[in-house]
Amino acid sequence: MRVVIQRVNHAAVRIDGETVGQIQKGLLLLVGLAEGDGEEQVVKAADKIAKMRIFEDEAGKTNLGIKDVGGQILSVSHFTLLADTKKGNRPSFVHAMRPPKSSQLWEEFNQELVKRGLTVETGEFGADMKVELENDGPFTIVLDL
Repeated sequence: MRVVIQRVNHAAVRIDGETVGQIQKGLLLLVGLAEGDGEEQVVKAADKIAKMRIFEDEAGKTNLGIKDVGGQILSVSHFTLLADTKKGNRPSFVHAMRPPKSSQLWEEFNQELVKRGLTVETGEFGADMKVELENDGPFTIVLDL
């Protein structure tokens, strides 16, 4: 499992011009699930993200978590994060988990975040989405599990 975590001032996902998910201050999560991932990775990722201190306190130190700042999460399924680019010029996605299991596991991940008291908006699994964001910092972390 690979999650790209971007601290944002705002973010939105649109499909055919219609907004399907939108947040203000918080985290945009691009979520890639790999073959072999399961509940263990989903729970561990949700725990890590819920507790991660990547927001600045009054002294400018990254000591605050998403709950401390009243932030929200926008979660977007993103299988291309599992691209293998070692050979040739065309990425291979053989390591990405296939639907419907990947869709179910992404939904479980989002529910794990909600269980931790977080507000979660989402994109739409498998859709052609347009993601807009204003990265705050910029501050981006890659979480590999």
